[in-house]
Amino acid sequence: MPEGPELHLASHFVNEACKELVFGGCVEKSPISRNPAVPFESSAYCISASARGKELRLTLSPLPGAQPPREPLALIFRFGMSGSFQLAPGDALPPHAHLRFYTAPPGPRLALCFVDIRRFGRWDLGGQWQPGRGPCVLLEYERFRENVLRNLVDKAFDRPICEALLDQRFFNGIGNYLRAEILHRLKIPPFQKARTVLEALQQRRQSPELTLSQKIKAKLQNPDLLELCHSVTQALPPSLSQPSDLLLLCPTGGKGYGPESGEDFAAFRAWLRCYSVPGMSSLRDRHGRTIWFQGDAGPLAPKGGRSRMKKSKGAQRGPEDRMEDPPLPSKPPSRTRRARRGPPRQTTAQQPKGTSIQQDPEDPPVLGKRKRMGRLATSGHRRAPKPKHQG
Repeated sequence: MPEGPELHLASHFVNEACKELVFGGCVEKSPISRNPAVPFESSAYCISASARGKELRLTLSPLPGAQPPREPLALIFRFGMSGSFQLAPGDALPPHAHLRFYTAPPGPRLALCFVDIRRFGRWDLGGQWQPGRGPCVLLEYERFRENVLRNLVDKAFDRPICEALLDQRFFNGIGNYLRAEILHRLKIPPFQKARTVLEALQQRRQSPELTLSQKIKAKLQNPDLLELCHSVTQALPPSLSQPSDLLLLCPTGGKGYGPESGEDFAAFRAWLRCYSVPGMSSLRDRHGRTIWFQGDAGPLAPKGGRSRMKKSKGAQRGPEDRMEDPPLPSKPPSRTRRARRGPPRQTTAQQPKGTSIQQDPEDPPVLGKRKRMGRLATSGHRRAPKPKHQG
């Protein structure tokens, strides 16, 4: 799914693609989208974008003399699992283009489209960053670091470090593939207690005798966890560090919401050292998110959790090995199998209670097991009808 770096690149793409364009007319929303309509109309306006963490702000600014006269309008986008912006011909819109901004004549009609295959993406009117999100790990490093170290008493840091890294109150912009890569590069077990990992950083001080260039070199060669949250994206392949790619890269290709081919995606896969890499192990955290790692999982690893190892390409692979989540069975279980299963356990993940910044709100809820299908499925046979009383 798109994370902080992808949102940052998306804002650059919008600014570069739209800097010479003039848009006009109404904003068009797909009828199947559940997001709000955008009440904006202008004969001539320009579009600009900025990003912060896992959010992107799109600003529509009327040009001088545009009709009707009106103030600029800003929208906040959260990309969910598959959101991206594309610029396309107005008469050849891409599939799943749920919000469209059309250029004004003269010239060929183009459309800036918010494309979202899986429809977990959201936009809100008003332009205010979501309350409660912490400073951006990419653009507000000093504030981000201070916010984490000042709040280590928060109960979020009682959790494993892999779960704390997804808490957007403190790590705004970090997602699933980045947390795996950061922890792997630092050789930190994913289920080590977060506070234990981070408390040591409060005492870390560089020698005052070092020059500025020596301090920078030391940070790059031996970064701590918070420094790596900020700098790991600088180690992306050069082709991925520029806003030239139209589609936002999603490392879990094959699920219908990320490109699976092309030079940029191949470079990105080569850059990954841990996330979904053959030979790495994986476990699910308490939110149902898969964390990839190598070696010891850590003392807070889920009890009874079975570590799965990614097989190499040369190994024998079944259909369940080719995707992160095993497929649902093609046929429903037999009645006798349902009877032996017993009632499904209810978990917190099966009963989502709305958006939570602590649980990375862009992620879809973890789906639970199907409900039991009445007495027939529970008992495995039909109950004999009661005899009628003769009266």
